[in-house]
Amino acid sequence: MNGKILYEVVRKYPPKIWLISYLTDATYVEYRDIKHYIRGRLVDIGCGAKPYKDFWASVVSEHIGVDHEATVHDRSNIDKFASAYAIPEEDESFDCAICNSVLEHLEEPERAIRECYRLLKPGGVAVYSVPFIWHLHEEPRDFFRYTKYGLQYLFEKVGFEIIELNALSGFWVTFGQLLVYNLYRVNRGPLRWLRIIDAVGVLIQLVSYVLDRVDKTEKWTWMYIIVARKPVSVMG
Repeated sequence: MNGKILYEVVRKYPPKIWLISYLTDATYVEYRDIKHYIRGRLVDIGCGAKPYKDFWASVVSEHIGVDHEATVHDRSNIDKFASAYAIPEEDESFDCAICNSVLEHLEEPERAIRECYRLLKPGGVAVYSVPFIWHLHEEPRDFFRYTKYGLQYLFEKVGFEIIELNALSGFWVTFGQLLVYNLYRVNRGPLRWLRIIDAVGVLIQLVSYVLDRVDKTEKWTWMYIIVARKPVSVMG
């Protein structure tokens, strides 16, 4: 594990989601520091609290966070309140886009992907994280789950070129993290005071991480990361 990322995860997140938070943060750091997908002017679609703003700060010239008026997240880092279907910015005005765990909450995902495509300059890159196996959340605005084949179809239909489409985990992380979430349903009374569920949850997450390193069965992943590029030129 990356020690710096692990420290930040422990500092920022509750114990029940340390594993998922570590995997997500580590993946985004990889994209920033190694593959240089993020640069220039960035639009963060469904930004919420902008949890990754520090990751991008050294490689972007501007980070515009967009979210809707009814968001359940912290609103203090939102720069523009707008729908993912209609963002008040000019065509081809961004170098890159990120969209973290948002597509499942949109009734019309293809429409939202088309809006992202419109905003990107030719050659611009979009990075999306999208769940495959995950529990209901932020209800009732929780509409879809996506296979990698469905994601490829949607993005290519809009006109994107797929650069990468990777599973963020295998079976053990998905199973372990969902088990921890389920255990927290009974985290009350003495169990909560004594932090028993916290301790059990951290242990399950640690074991799940180790097992996932040994046996990464992609078809059971909880989340996909897709990196897609708007073509430099479009053949007419």
